[in-house]
Amino acid sequence: MRQFESLITGVSVVALSLVAGTAHGQILPASRGTVWNPGVPGGVPVRTQVCANINAASYGNGSTDATAAIQAALDACPEGRVVQLTGGIFRIDAAHGIIIAKGVTLRGVGPGLTLLRRTNGARMGSVTAIQRADPVIIIGPQRWPTSEGPSVALTTEGLKGAMSITVSSVAGLAAGQFVLIDDDNYNTSTWLPLPNRNGAPTSARIWGNDRTVFMLHSPSDSGDDPFPDSLGWFSRDGRPINEVKEIASVSGNTVTFTTPLHIDYRLAGGAQLTRYTGDDAHIKNASVEDLSVAGGANGNIRFECAAYSWVRNIESTMWLGEGVAINNSFRVEVRDSYIHETVWPNPGGGGYAISFANGSSEVLVENNIVMQANKVMVSRSAGAGSVIGYNYMDDGHIDYAPDWVEVGINGSHMVGAHHMLFEGNYSFNYDSDNTHGNAIYHTVFRNHLAGFRKTYPGMSNARTAGLMFGSWWHSFIGNVMGTPGRMAGWTYTDGDRNIWSLGYDPQHWEQDADPKVLSTILREGNFDYVTNQVRWDTAPQTIPNSLYLTAKPAFFGTNTWPWVDPTGTTKLYTLPAKARFESKPAVGSRFYSVTPCRVADTRNPVGPTGGPAVDGGGATRDFQVVGWCGIPADARAIAANVTVVNPPSNGHVTVFLPGVPTATSTLNVRTGRTRANSVVISLGMGRTAAQPGISVTSGLTGQFHFILDVVGYFK
Repeated sequence: MRQFESLITGVSVVALSLVAGTAHGQILPASRGTVWNPGVPGGVPVRTQVCANINAASYGNGSTDATAAIQAALDACPEGRVVQLTGGIFRIDAAHGIIIAKGVTLRGVGPGLTLLRRTNGARMGSVTAIQRADPVIIIGPQRWPTSEGPSVALTTEGLKGAMSITVSSVAGLAAGQFVLIDDDNYNTSTWLPLPNRNGAPTSARIWGNDRTVFMLHSPSDSGDDPFPDSLGWFSRDGRPINEVKEIASVSGNTVTFTTPLHIDYRLAGGAQLTRYTGDDAHIKNASVEDLSVAGGANGNIRFECAAYSWVRNIESTMWLGEGVAINNSFRVEVRDSYIHETVWPNPGGGGYAISFANGSSEVLVENNIVMQANKVMVSRSAGAGSVIGYNYMDDGHIDYAPDWVEVGINGSHMVGAHHMLFEGNYSFNYDSDNTHGNAIYHTVFRNHLAGFRKTYPGMSNARTAGLMFGSWWHSFIGNVMGTPGRMAGWTYTDGDRNIWSLGYDPQHWEQDADPKVLSTILREGNFDYVTNQVRWDTAPQTIPNSLYLTAKPAFFGTNTWPWVDPTGTTKLYTLPAKARFESKPAVGSRFYSVTPCRVADTRNPVGPTGGPAVDGGGATRDFQVVGWCGIPADARAIAANVTVVNPPSNGHVTVFLPGVPTATSTLNVRTGRTRANSVVISLGMGRTAAQPGISVTSGLTGQFHFILDVVGYFK
């Protein structure tokens, strides 16, 4: 592959970018940024009131279907409470799976310990062996929302940054409702010319306008109607630029929202407001926590018309469709989770890890591990105001073509996605694909784009950053690109392995690079390991710490933040999600459960597993694990619950293998609040029973009591 670009200089930077209410200087023009303040307002809550307990043993630990019992408990549970599952396997084979249609939490005792498994769904390596095309869990009011309620026209332009619009009728509109804003880009489009390399002919044509590219076409199969069938898959027909909003108030014909618009909605484009009604009305504050999900078809977990809802500390694996799908939803969170191993890692929609679709807006995907999927994520006519923050996303691949380097972190794969922020992630690349149209106005900020995948050595179409034809107004700021010591054979551009591959189309290599990609890209303060330089389109500036956070996030513990520093002497520090993945037990380990057993409790008398309390301030205390509670000397890791009792200050506690300290926190705590977390702790290899099993340290001020309950081990 050979792609061409021109270095763009002299890009005008004319305005402040306001992000989460804070001015971050002029490094990102206001026209490119937005207010990024996604996810559950105030953060995901910790719910403590349990309304029902369900034991896997009551259902033969997976031998009989538990769907009805779990569904009945969720339906009867009061808002704000928890349906608690024990450790073990819960078989979920009933039609539609579990539907969480109110603001309650379904919680296990930890991923890998509580498993919800569909046995009549996805099968490894095949899309034909599916008996039921149903997910395991739906968070939303029903199975397949339509989002086709009553629509009304805007009577004034819906301007980016505005909190209000005026409409032709407010009948039926009220505060607290959720609506879709969109406009018609199809009827304002025409055939567009494509650049030809050296005058060479091209069979491709494209249908689009000043901000939208719908789909590449061949004249022989376009006929008189260029409208692609796929355009209605993830949006209202012909209206892919969109976003979901919540109504704050209605006064006269003015509708005011709780958050600002992220792009202009134009009268010339027939801008409309569409209300979600009836069974499509959104549910709020529903969640899934601390469990594993496997075997879903049409996805494992789906958000369908959900708001202020979340998944936290879950494992999603062995699915067909999407590991987590987010459709018609507003301000949901996917956090602290492990999404990996689709059953069908091939193009065609069967093996995506995370998917945004149907206008979903202001979503936060943070501190996750995403591995071994065809595409680690996609955004299909959705994503406005969303943030992909501090995730480890690797090993995107095609099962039948492992040498082809897939698209890494991205906000693409269907026309219409706009104004997403990618901050602080590790990925093998960022690219914006044009398979079903273009994406616009995305910002790629302080990521490590390594250029290499962890498992797959193939380098066909290798790049650290790519923008396919139609990917306009992208901004790359403060990224570190490439991997030190591995860039032999790479070029900055115009090679077979590139730092930058801009404006290309992998279906039509005969074309020149899209000139609009080249003229609208903004690159400021990016360091690459080919030229070993920090490059600026304008002039060197101060790079802010974040474009959506006001302070270091708690999950960083004592790790350096920001962890990507292109202008510093040290370019890369520790990403907690990546460190968490690398500390997991090796593939091939087998899990052995034990009767829950308390290994350490410092409230007990002084002894090797008892008092005194653990000192704060970075002091370390060892506890012996192997030889206790049935943990053998050759155990490689333990599955346990860690509890901190009545901590004396806000802060974090870290549990680690003795002699192998880590700065990644195990548990974040607040003064006086007893908290617990389910964890897997490595014990290393070749240990003896005489050696201590774990070390405990903290950044707390003063002493605290520590409890360790083991529920199983790996060896």
